[in-house]
Amino acid sequence: MYGPIRVAGYLALLVTPAALLLGAARAPPELHTGTVGIPLGVALAGTVVAATEPRRLLRLEGPGLARADAVDAVAVAAAAVVTYGLSVHAGVGPVVAAAVVGLLVGVGLPRIDGAAYCGTFVGMASPALFPSLESVAIAGAIAGLAFVATTGAFDGFGGKYGTIALFGCIATAALFDVDYAAAGGLEPRLVPPVVLVAVVAAVATVALRTRGGASSVVASAAVGVVAGVAFPSVLPELGPTLAAVAFCASFVGMSSDERLSAAQIAAAGLLSGLVYLAVAPALAGSGGKLGTTAFVSCLAVAGAVRLSAVGRSHVRRSTQ
Repeated sequence: MYGPIRVAGYLALLVTPAALLLGAARAPPELHTGTVGIPLGVALAGTVVAATEPRRLLRLEGPGLARADAVDAVAVAAAAVVTYGLSVHAGVGPVVAAAVVGLLVGVGLPRIDGAAYCGTFVGMASPALFPSLESVAIAGAIAGLAFVATTGAFDGFGGKYGTIALFGCIATAALFDVDYAAAGGLEPRLVPPVVLVAVVAAVATVALRTRGGASSVVASAAVGVVAGVAFPSVLPELGPTLAAVAFCASFVGMSSDERLSAAQIAAAGLLSGLVYLAVAPALAGSGGKLGTTAFVSCLAVAGAVRLSAVGRSHVRRSTQ
């Protein structure tokens, strides 16, 4: 019984980024920033990695759903509601709300920090898309089920939690037939600051994990809190955008050493900044977009590394 559930979770992790990338590619030309081709390249490179992932799934045991899975699912939904409440009703804003909840849970309840952090991304949804706590709770519940279903799939890649959250939001939007929020494209002049902030945030998250001894959730959330408070204060107009970019790149920095090296995380961070600009018009108002952006960026770098290794191996064989 658990096998089909994991297959469904695996497919959700493929379909969700594809929906975001397709939405970016289909956006009206006037909303593009000149980086429209990037999502297509990301999808292609990520597919190389995705094609090998089923073999990892086949090596996993499927003992069935456990009580811990139910706890995780509830944690996702609960964190979604709490984060939305802080973001919308308390006026904290989505980045700070999600980062604060993630930081508190990461420090106080490490057993469920991953599930709760996933839920915070659902709670980042705009009230223009989900105007009520009930709709956010439903999206959180769907994401909670997906969180359980995706156990073992693409583990170690930063942005996986956000991709699960976006899946919950997309499914809920489709269930209630609601329209996504209106969104404009971001100007090409933003490329340098966005890319710089993305690289720094990704590297800073890695440093907090490896040198500061913080967990992945705490490291990412700490970067999110600092960026969410500092950037809007210093740069009122550009600050919210840079805070979102930094938070997005912090998810890249959550990638495990098994998946990406520190240098590769920096590269994925750079790419996440470009992808952030490219997907700005797509699925506007949904929670989890930042995480999905990080996820496809990590897959792209991992795919490029794999392709490079295959190419070198082919060259060695051909010269022997």
